[in-house]
Amino acid sequence: MNESRRGFIRRTCCTAAALGVASSFSRFGLVHALAQSAADFKALVCVFLFGGNDSNNMIVPMDTQSYANYHAIRGALSSGGLALDQAALLPIALKNAQQGSIAFGLHPNLRELRDLFNSEKLAFLANVGTLSQPVTRAQYLAKSLPVPDNLFSHSDQQAQWQTSRVAGISPTGWAGRVADNLQPIFNANSTFPPVTTVAGTAIFGTGEQTQPFAMIPGTTPGLFGFDGSAASSARFQSLQELLTLDTGISLIQSASSITSGALTNSRTLSAALASVGNLGTQFPNSGIGAQLLQAAKILKVRDALGLSRQVFFCSLGGFDTHFNQIPAQQNLYSQLSPALNAFYNATVELGINQQVTTFTMSDFSRTFQPDSVSGTDHAWGGIQMILGGAVRGGDMYGKLPTFALAGPDDSGSNGRWIPTIAIDQYGATLASWFGVSAANLNAIFPNLDHFQTSNLGFLG
Repeated sequence: MNESRRGFIRRTCCTAAALGVASSFSRFGLVHALAQSAADFKALVCVFLFGGNDSNNMIVPMDTQSYANYHAIRGALSSGGLALDQAALLPIALKNAQQGSIAFGLHPNLRELRDLFNSEKLAFLANVGTLSQPVTRAQYLAKSLPVPDNLFSHSDQQAQWQTSRVAGISPTGWAGRVADNLQPIFNANSTFPPVTTVAGTAIFGTGEQTQPFAMIPGTTPGLFGFDGSAASSARFQSLQELLTLDTGISLIQSASSITSGALTNSRTLSAALASVGNLGTQFPNSGIGAQLLQAAKILKVRDALGLSRQVFFCSLGGFDTHFNQIPAQQNLYSQLSPALNAFYNATVELGINQQVTTFTMSDFSRTFQPDSVSGTDHAWGGIQMILGGAVRGGDMYGKLPTFALAGPDDSGSNGRWIPTIAIDQYGATLASWFGVSAANLNAIFPNLDHFQTSNLGFLG
């Protein structure tokens, strides 16, 4: 009944005020965070690439031997394969030698992200995915260690990326648990939710106390059809009375409370947005552009909302490229790259580029070996991007797999790379920068203590 009630409430209204204090975190963590300045604003912005981004074509090895292997396995474009022409790739140079002496090139439609990488504002994280603990090819094939539930399933892997729970169903997301942890320290004086989604409902930002505020990009938050007339005011007064009516039914009372909170939050945000001018930064006319523009506008009114920590959830879908991957990915990257670039420029305009970190997540990468219809199948470990002024950019963190079918990093025989970095480590690195103490990380990321490091070093 509790789970059904929670699901009903989320479906009834996907926004509410953050309430209460998370009690499951250590006193040490609270003291640690209280020592930090409450005026120290920071924001995390997640861009989820729904469908499974084929990062094997996002960044490509360009040295002679590696590219020849890539071309042989993925196949020439002229014959329906997926290997991008080497001359079309955008060369990048890594700052360290963690990947050896291999040269790399980005997909040709990531020109803006190439420039951000070269200016050391963007970094890549190699071979990251859902893991309960480190596992080798031999252990995976022998089934001698646990692996995440329902690998290669869209819905399961999307949920696991957002919750960091790789077994069973989690009622909370890792960003929601982060918000719970930091609410009494950085956002105690605000009634506005610390998490905003501009991409529909998502478990990512839901905590035990935190419920995300959800809005449609480009719209004015609040109710429509109330014009200030006497009749309109009477209707609104009646609605408020209905929401406070004691029905004696806890399910209805909870839904009414959330709806009432949503109206209050909508009025608060609407008034704040109306009090400031437009951004000077131009955003592309695309769905992801509109989402990131809305996030930037809310960041502009952060002081009016009284928040020192904010989280945003955005998304771009269409990455389930089972066929015709080349044109599909070209289109998606031509939306993603300029939108992320515009958002970074907006944070520079607002003077908070050092305080805002944007990062990608995706269901999984895709098989290195193409299928028979110029596409790819669901895979596992892949490459993610982190962008912002605090990012130690111009580099790739972690270690790329050996790009060999049935090789040491393949879970099978068609290039489903076994991750060597877990979502727990990825999220913990972001959460640590955001203000979560080391003492509280394991309460948020349940598998973190199975890995050697909780900080991957890509944030300064």
